[in-house]
Amino acid sequence: MRKTPPLPLPVKRALTKLGDDIRSARLRRRIPTTVMAQRAFVTRMTLSKVERGDPTVSLGIYAVVLFVLGLTTRLAELADARADDVGLQLEEERLPKRIRASGTSARSRK
Repeated sequence: MRKTPPLPLPVKRALTKLGDDIRSARLRRRIPTTVMAQRAFVTRMTLSKVERGDPTVSLGIYAVVLFVLGLTTRLAELADARADDVGLQLEEERLPKRIRASGTSARSRK
């Protein structure tokens, strides 16, 4: 049996929250575990792992479960570049401070 590497605590907490949120969404929709598992093409055991936020379950299975719940739009927005504040700030810092005309075109105007 392959052991998974230790996860950083914030990652564990995020996965646990995701699992809890998935379980809550399923319960709000009053979908039994057997029906949910069938719709997601997984076993009830795998669905149980998803609802616990198990990191050994593939992202694809989480995606299918979210699809069954009608939540794939939010999945698509997880790493949206427009919401990447750090990346956007770094990109802005690399922008040139000023833009100069190229040497040949500036001379030809004189």
